[in-house]
Amino acid sequence: MKAKVKRDQLKAGEVLCDHCTGQCCRYFALPIEAPATWEDYNHIRWYMMHGSVSVFVEGETWYIMVFADCKHLQSDYRCGAYETRPDICRTYTTDECEYDNDAPYDQLFETPEQIWEYAHAVLPPRLRRTENDPVSLPVVSV
Repeated sequence: MKAKVKRDQLKAGEVLCDHCTGQCCRYFALPIEAPATWEDYNHIRWYMMHGSVSVFVEGETWYIMVFADCKHLQSDYRCGAYETRPDICRTYTTDECEYDNDAPYDQLFETPEQIWEYAHAVLPPRLRRTENDPVSLPVVSV
């Protein structure tokens, strides 16, 4: 593993990527609609049941994060397609990358159970139990 050098310790002509382990090349994240209903949270729970998927929140924006190394990430953590890399990679800068910030989000959900527990905390009680509900709920009469 590479030695961790702080941003302000870089020498003249040195770039942060010289010390990085390619964190930004190990996942992608896409914004999703903020959940507001039991059905919304159940859909997010379903996404998270598909392997290496997390959900995070930055401000008011929700994101689905899929962990998958870029196929061009080399063993030295450099880009094997640097000259032909996509525009999203070309415009990415190290100014606010997660190199030395392991938690750039306000909330992180790493398991389907966590997102479901959060739904129970923020939504009104469900009127009846369903077999799809993995968390035991009291049955509320109407």
